[in-house]
Amino acid sequence: MTTTTAGVPTVELNNGVRIPQLGFGVFQIPPEETAQAVRTALETGYRHIDTAQMYRNEAGVAAGIADSGVAREDVFVTTKLANDAHGHDNAITALEGSLRRLGFDYVDLYLIHWPLPAKDTFVRTWQGFEDILRAGKARAVGVSNFQPAHLDRLAEETSLVPAVNQIELHPALQQAPLRDYHQAHGIATEAWSPLAQAAVLGDPVLTGLAEKHGRTAAQVVLRWHVQLGNIVFPKSASPDRMRQNLDVFGFELDDEDMAEIGRLDEGRRTGPDPDAFTG
Repeated sequence: MTTTTAGVPTVELNNGVRIPQLGFGVFQIPPEETAQAVRTALETGYRHIDTAQMYRNEAGVAAGIADSGVAREDVFVTTKLANDAHGHDNAITALEGSLRRLGFDYVDLYLIHWPLPAKDTFVRTWQGFEDILRAGKARAVGVSNFQPAHLDRLAEETSLVPAVNQIELHPALQQAPLRDYHQAHGIATEAWSPLAQAAVLGDPVLTGLAEKHGRTAAQVVLRWHVQLGNIVFPKSASPDRMRQNLDVFGFELDDEDMAEIGRLDEGRRTGPDPDAFTG
């Protein structure tokens, strides 16, 4: 396994593209604060930035990368399709807008943000993503918040397996059946809300493991993700927290530690149910 300059392992996607396993998310970072946050993250050692059209801070991501002095080709950038831009042609047009805001010729990863099954447009949208990949406008394409039934539709009606499915995943919502599906079909698992928006960090199991390893509860959870093979991108505006979140490769959870965290699964979401969410 290769690593980035900060010692972060990379995961090989199903088309051979490599993605840093730990990145920096900019969800809910105000547009006017995004550039500084991204610059600080890159100075800290991150080389993977996760944004989306709906976050309205793609231009800030671009400014932060430019201000950091880190070369564009050394930063893995993900963006996601807005929910009002589903459809073959709309998906292509929406990416062109993202590329203008980012100032890029391509993104490293482009995702359908939500399946919106009630609209029944995600298959046609994915066909647009196939064309985007062929045109070289994205190095890899994938989905977010897709359930097995949605992924089955893509397999039945299109020819391209998503490189990634980005899903809500944390100790209180471990999604083992969906992760098993990903593994069986060569889809990488990305975890959004990997710390459950801090809701799980006071759990006695996690605080006990943090004490055992001389780490924070957040570091324990991020290490759990890493050992499961998940790709994660915690968000923080604090430089100290950014450094802590990146510093999870110098210790290891043992089998009993992993089993203890495994018993915390409650099926508890912090975000919408993908089968019911309508955008």
